[in-house]
Amino acid sequence: MKISIGGFFFFNMIREGKMDTFGYLESSKYRYHLDTVDLWNGTFEGVKDDIFSLPDEAYIQRLAEAIREKEMTVINIAVDGAHLWDADPDKRSRLYENAVAYLSIAEKLGARTIRIDAGDKSSAPGTEEQFEYVVNKFEALSRRAADLGLIVGPENHMGTSKDPKYLKKVAEAVNHPSFGILLHMGRWDTDEDIGDTLVAPWVYHTHFDGKTVGSPKGEQMVKALLDAGYDGYWGIEYNAPDNQYAEMEWAIASVKRTLSRLK
Repeated sequence: MKISIGGFFFFNMIREGKMDTFGYLESSKYRYHLDTVDLWNGTFEGVKDDIFSLPDEAYIQRLAEAIREKEMTVINIAVDGAHLWDADPDKRSRLYENAVAYLSIAEKLGARTIRIDAGDKSSAPGTEEQFEYVVNKFEALSRRAADLGLIVGPENHMGTSKDPKYLKKVAEAVNHPSFGILLHMGRWDTDEDIGDTLVAPWVYHTHFDGKTVGSPKGEQMVKALLDAGYDGYWGIEYNAPDNQYAEMEWAIASVKRTLSRLK
């Protein structure tokens, strides 16, 4: 089955100094027997304390080598510190430079898709200026992504992106085959009952969380995506507070059960 573990799942262990990106690869491959990588740049060396910092070239090379050695596929890289909209024009410019840099990093790591957020936590409600800026930058990033063999696009993560009608409007305006949406299932501030269905045509990757894994609601969301023709991977981004290894075993088994029932 097409299942991956979102790198953010191990956030608490990373914060405690018990996990890093390479440990995440080992756990995914040998503990959970997955050949997939669903990276989060918050685990990257040198990135944790400054949103504008980038991992150095030597680190990315070591990470790429580890991924190749384990014959793993990078389904997605979720990038923080590269969202497009910010009220400060200077900060916007620096964030966009990061977004462009991470497209190059994604290509070096052999990624299929990359999540670049549309805006920050304070970006809702969106203005026309914000919408036009976000569309313009996603058009440019989509063209770059196409040259690199990638799909790029936002997640319903924060700010205006937690409005499905806004994301749908952005997707329709960008209208590029290398643009898509990472769907964190059910995470909406408005139109929660129809949100997943509204954006389903553009979904390139998905994330379950603790509320949707193994729940009837999660099963309904999966069915809606399957009915819309989704054939991608099912990521698990469940930030368990403790017993993370055992909790992930439960989460993977629950997702497999849901997919088996529906397929």
